[in-house]
Amino acid sequence: MFFGPYMWLIIPGMLLGIYAQIKLSSTYGRWSRVETSNGMSGAEAARAILDQAGLHNVPVEEIGGHLSDHYDPSKRALFLSSENFQGRTVAAVGVAAHEAGHALQHQAAYAPLNLRMRLVPVTQFASMAWMGFFVLGMFVPLFAKFLWVAVAVFAVLTFFQIVTLPVEFDASKRAKAQLLRLGLVRGEEGEGVSKVLNAAALTYVAAMVTALLELLRIFLIARDRD
Repeated sequence: MFFGPYMWLIIPGMLLGIYAQIKLSSTYGRWSRVETSNGMSGAEAARAILDQAGLHNVPVEEIGGHLSDHYDPSKRALFLSSENFQGRTVAAVGVAAHEAGHALQHQAAYAPLNLRMRLVPVTQFASMAWMGFFVLGMFVPLFAKFLWVAVAVFAVLTFFQIVTLPVEFDASKRAKAQLLRLGLVRGEEGEGVSKVLNAAALTYVAAMVTALLELLRIFLIARDRD
């Protein structure tokens, strides 16, 4: 990624990515110091949302790592990092509710989530293959046309990032609606949840912008070499 012409194209995405990570770290850090007024933990909030939706068979499990929280559609299970599983803070409840939002999407057969699930195996191959085609096209004259293969393969990764945006934004929307409807957060806590989830969403926006700019860069390189 970090070689070849048109390097200036990737700078905006890099800067946005750095800003997004700083924003997430500071926002999450602030609201992870604010305890929920009802004393509810992230795991308890997620469990309440899932149970209310009739998803009693979806487990909420604790895993290691920082902000490693995720919902696994293949296992139909929700995994929360220790700080959000055990934490009784606004940030913990917000993140846990967001992951529960993905389970609600799965239950509702939310189209963008289903599409992203289908794309996962393809993107796993594409993430490893595109650089190989790019290097061959760049440095082996016989394989110059492989640059266009790299463009096509990287376009799959870019499309995945685009599909991810509505999935993440919708999960946050569902999370905030359920937290308020069930009375799990009150007043300023709702504002804190929104700020944490908006900061997290910015990282996905940055990933999409970075992918689009890298795709443009590879395309321009392929065009120049054609």
